[in-house]
Amino acid sequence: MTRPIPAANVDDLQTWVKYKSKMCQSCRGTCCSLPVEVRFADLVRMGVLDEFDAHEQPKRLAKRLMKEGIVGHFNNKTEVYTLSRYANDDCIYLEQKTRLCIIYENRPDTCRKHPMVGPKPNYCAYQPK
Repeated sequence: MTRPIPAANVDDLQTWVKYKSKMCQSCRGTCCSLPVEVRFADLVRMGVLDEFDAHEQPKRLAKRLMKEGIVGHFNNKTEVYTLSRYANDDCIYLEQKTRLCIIYENRPDTCRKHPMVGPKPNYCAYQPK
């Protein structure tokens, strides 16, 4: 008999559970309510920017992307952008009804590497659907 995995509180790392690959199939996409940091290459892969934008100043690109509602924050020192989120903290690329990523094939490296990298490596803020 398998015991159900307890639901985690995304803001309390103590409640996160050890990650197992099959968890994603029954999760409501809690990781998609964490801040998503992206770099220029991610934004190109996502189709938000193109290679020609590499010649523009990152701060200027950030301002444009903030105006478009794609980026919510930019760190000028590290040149790291943070994607915008809905009022409920969900990523703007998370489909609200299905809880699936609408750009999954082109998702940022942060998402590709989660949960191996993140606030608690190899742990996940699992919440069942």
